[in-house]
Amino acid sequence: MVKRSIQAPFEATAGDPKHAARATRSAGRKTRSLLLDAASPLFKERGVSGASIADIATAANAFPSQITYYFRSKEALFVECACRELLYLARATEQAALKARSPREYTHALAETVTASDSVAFFAEALTLTRRRPDLAPLVERTIERLHVEGARAYASQVARHGWRSLRAPDESSRRFWAVAIGVILEGCAMGRSPDELCAEMLRVLGEQAKFTGDAARLRLVDDRDASTIADGES
Repeated sequence: MVKRSIQAPFEATAGDPKHAARATRSAGRKTRSLLLDAASPLFKERGVSGASIADIATAANAFPSQITYYFRSKEALFVECACRELLYLARATEQAALKARSPREYTHALAETVTASDSVAFFAEALTLTRRRPDLAPLVERTIERLHVEGARAYASQVARHGWRSLRAPDESSRRFWAVAIGVILEGCAMGRSPDELCAEMLRVLGEQAKFTGDAARLRLVDDRDASTIADGES
């Protein structure tokens, strides 16, 4: 029986170069996605050193050469898998918080979703790897920036929708949330803490990011000079 495999990209034909080029790009995107799908669970289970290119190729029903063609190295594949998983998690946290009716529910939904996943710990491994492989850092930087932008957008939407007030601008709140998430989860994993313990610690560090003030209220952003005028209990 002939083994099926992911097809390598084919060259454009002279008869219809534009169509062939589009087909090549489409096939390439599909191949990359299939390789990422196969590699992520192996990396999570075994780490970057424990999962070989041969193992990943077998799981993807592909050839080892296709991994090096699309990702150059196993380390680059690892980092891309970790970045993709983190962005998937960010999308899931936004969805989990959509039904929140108060700032407390909103923050709890975010923290609970993030700490229930192993994606942040996976990404933390990629961060460590890029310290030794600076050529992989740009992908991590783009991922973190997208994480902050999307988080700020989601938070600003909730604030405007419910009329919450916040001492912090959405961008600052998003950056703070993910910095706390990465720090708490990385520390907690090293100490063997459960997801419930991680969630509780995140909520303790974060506190409330906003305070509900009624449907008719509008968002009020303040800086440090105005903070003293806000009543106690608002964050």
